[in-house]
Amino acid sequence: MKTIGILSDTHSCWDDRYAVHFKDCDEIWHAGDVGDIDIIRRLEGVAPVVRAVRGNIDHGDVCRRCKEVECFEVEGVRVWMTHIGGYPGKYAPGVKRILAENRVNLMVCGHSHILKVIPDHELGMLHVNPGAAGYHGWQKVRTLLRLTIDNGHVTGLEVIELGKKSG
Repeated sequence: MKTIGILSDTHSCWDDRYAVHFKDCDEIWHAGDVGDIDIIRRLEGVAPVVRAVRGNIDHGDVCRRCKEVECFEVEGVRVWMTHIGGYPGKYAPGVKRILAENRVNLMVCGHSHILKVIPDHELGMLHVNPGAAGYHGWQKVRTLLRLTIDNGHVTGLEVIELGKKSG
């Protein structure tokens, strides 16, 4: 069993509440638009495993450290993570085929700045977008996600609200 903290779209914004909410997590996943590489470094101080993908605003050290796509398995759950992937019924071009071919159970993406948790019954998977953890963008509320993966199942999904975007 692993507890996973998920965030996206920090846009170089560090909030000490990331560490508070993720302190008991086994892994932290960042779904892109990290901004400054120091965000990844600080997350690594919170949990021993940090997986991150680069987003459309990322450059330099973030792009050298983070791939565009990560596909991996955790506790029997096949995960596919990217920044711009769309969502069930509105996937980015080619994404649905990739998800099906890789038999993905959990898709994680960011980019929209809008929290989404949507089952895709056709592909038999769960799509999650943690919304935006930073201040930049059009979201009204800053959000994080936390969930548990155990023996092939995603359970205990929690939405964590950090407050209104204005601070």
